[in-house]
Amino acid sequence: MIAKDSKRAPSPFEEVNQRLEEAREISGVPKEAMELLENPYREIRVEIPIYSHGHLSVYTGYRIQHNAARGPYKGGIRYHPHVDLDEVRALASLMTWKTALVNIPFGGAKGGVACDPHAMSEEELFELTNTFFTRIAMILGPNRDVPAPDMGTNAKVMGWAMAAYGRINGHTPAIVTGKPLELGGSVGREDATGKGVVIVTEQWAKASALSLEGTRVVIQGFGNVGSFAALNFAQKGARVIAVNDVKGGVKNDKGLNIPNLMEHVKATGSVVGFEGSDPLEGDEILYQECEFLVPAALGGVITGENASKIKAQVIVEAANHPVTPDGEDILVKNGVVMIPDLIANAGGVTVSYFEWAQNIQQFAWKEARIDDELHAILGKAFAQVLDYAKKYQCTYRQASFAIALDRVYRASKARGYIRV
Repeated sequence: MIAKDSKRAPSPFEEVNQRLEEAREISGVPKEAMELLENPYREIRVEIPIYSHGHLSVYTGYRIQHNAARGPYKGGIRYHPHVDLDEVRALASLMTWKTALVNIPFGGAKGGVACDPHAMSEEELFELTNTFFTRIAMILGPNRDVPAPDMGTNAKVMGWAMAAYGRINGHTPAIVTGKPLELGGSVGREDATGKGVVIVTEQWAKASALSLEGTRVVIQGFGNVGSFAALNFAQKGARVIAVNDVKGGVKNDKGLNIPNLMEHVKATGSVVGFEGSDPLEGDEILYQECEFLVPAALGGVITGENASKIKAQVIVEAANHPVTPDGEDILVKNGVVMIPDLIANAGGVTVSYFEWAQNIQQFAWKEARIDDELHAILGKAFAQVLDYAKKYQCTYRQASFAIALDRVYRASKARGYIRV
């Protein structure tokens, strides 16, 4: 068990385990089982040397395999300057519970390299990816550990990763998901996470006898997840009134034209300066009055220090771990509804599962089937969360973790890893 220091704020991994302890008390999973269920199975750290213009740069990469009781490890690879061991450890754990909650046959893992991909050339990113995946190839495999894109990576990077693994093990499309269509990627994967955010939000609205039509939506982060969430919200008749990215934000109380905004971002690299909008600075995006606030960027953006400023009625966690436990305590007291990341952003890993299955079958699915299956899986999982929360009088997050924890516990017990 990783020790906790009461004199400092809890780390992201400790915060995830705090959620698990709350879930354990609700689900009835034996306390003796928790050390095995909480902590990672394997942690890999590698050094990645890259030569550019005669200069040597050494980057640090990680792959954390948290739990595989229910199937191969599954989780993204992120390239970001703030990647560190504890962050990757927390994200790997969250993947275990996310895949269990939506009941797809994977465990949880996560990986990353501490670098700034925006400051690197394509050649440098290729060398970084090739070296990193070559150095962790021995722990990967379509029935062992299947990476995917995450922050700072994309389909192109996954194509390079597949090639690096293939040079050692032969052509293996199922080794990564989120790759280009030309290499066995799946239609519907690019927009899956953002679409899933809206599928779950609409289901909550219907369960609450509400409609998305005309509601105000604010989205922090306009990358892959945020932009496709915005597009899907707009298609449902919601008004996306504010969005931002690392360079700044824009707002229009009548609603932003999302297709035009996406074209503006393609042309300029940022939402800043979009015609017909007013500028938003810094964290002001989080404090706008709206029905739905969608954090779709980094984790830990809503904390005990700023949660009281939130004016949204519902927070939909498109990012991983964007609300800290102390921030959530304040939000719950203030009556803010929380739709947690375990279900809200599970669309991506769900369609990754479809891609993996298609690669193993060597048979491509049509987009209509993928869309139907995505709605069915997310719909069933969130219905179970709603029912569980009502039955046990707990939050949606506590219900999500409790359902997932019970499933992983039962799988671990069935394998003989746990005998309590």
